[in-house]
Amino acid sequence: MSRFSRIANLTLGLIVVPLTAMAEGLPQLDFANKLTTYQVVWGVVIFVVLYILASRTALPKVEAVLEERARRIAGDLEGARDAKSRADSGIRAAADATAKARAEAQAAINAALESSKQAAALQSAALNDRLDKQLKEAEGQIAAARGAALAALPGVATDTAIALITRLTGMAPDPARLSGAIDAAIAARAAGQ
Repeated sequence: MSRFSRIANLTLGLIVVPLTAMAEGLPQLDFANKLTTYQVVWGVVIFVVLYILASRTALPKVEAVLEERARRIAGDLEGARDAKSRADSGIRAAADATAKARAEAQAAINAALESSKQAAALQSAALNDRLDKQLKEAEGQIAAARGAALAALPGVATDTAIALITRLTGMAPDPARLSGAIDAAIAARAAGQ
């Protein structure tokens, strides 16, 4: 809207309002009275002069202030958008770094767990081998002791039987016959197992 059209609209409004007010019976706007007409005309002239002076002096300064303020607000908004963008990228980078650190930690835990499992398996295998070796040695010792005991058994049995028979009967038995009976009993016992 141009200045001329604004002034024309304002003047028209100042003329139309008093006419409608007079039509409704407001005595202070009685345009039949010349004093009222002069006051209205001078009021319009003073208003137009003040409007022209304000539009040429004060309004450009106000407009410059408003434009500067709008520029500053736009700059601040752009700076805020940039800061938000940087913050969002920082958050994404932090989330990525956290995820990477978690993955690395989980991989390290899995590696340590697997290493521990392998070490435990090796230690268990070594312990089993050692126990198997000790078990075989013990079985060998038991077999040797059993063999020694079985080898000594006929002699002990013969001596015991001689002592018993001599005591019971008062006569010494025949050692060869007694030894043959003991050998047969041991052989029968061994065959029964």
